[in-house]
Amino acid sequence: MVDNLAQGVRAFTSNVFLVDGERTVLVDPGANFDVVSPIRERVGNLDAVVLTHTHRDHVGNLESVVEAFDVDVWGFDDSLDGVDHGIEDEDRIQLGDDEYVALHTPGHKNDHLCFYAEQPEILFAGDLVFQNGSFGRTDLPEGDRQTLVESIDRVLEWISPDLAELHTGHGPSVVNQPYDHVELASRMARQA
Repeated sequence: MVDNLAQGVRAFTSNVFLVDGERTVLVDPGANFDVVSPIRERVGNLDAVVLTHTHRDHVGNLESVVEAFDVDVWGFDDSLDGVDHGIEDEDRIQLGDDEYVALHTPGHKNDHLCFYAEQPEILFAGDLVFQNGSFGRTDLPEGDRQTLVESIDRVLEWISPDLAELHTGHGPSVVNQPYDHVELASRMARQA
């Protein structure tokens, strides 16, 4: 089960996905709101925090989550503050009850990862792509439009047209033909 704990929060934050199951994981702790209370309301404990990338809006709450749950943090670059364990490109990682492949997808930020589960066809896209063909900013440090396009295309090679859920770093999750939104982002990123 995937639950966005930032839904309805009126603060500058990313989405915060609690993936409950055999291995309860928080995908991006977000920023600027109390995320610990809603975690405690839903689950007894966390097994890990997994980061799509380390922009402040995605990791501002990291310290409070680590303190509250005494949990390790996984991200692409373990030399960055707060990241305990590195995730290599194409590593397999369990979120909830399912196995995901971690895809290194730079272009928005160098340490950006997406997580894709072939079964049950779920993609955590971070800030790579969003609903309706939107895509991650490339005007921030480490941003690069051509690299972003290549990353989106790489994700398209992995995911299936039968993709069931697209969970993005901002905005609503997409459950109605999410593959089409990723494909549209690939086209839009080339034109912008």
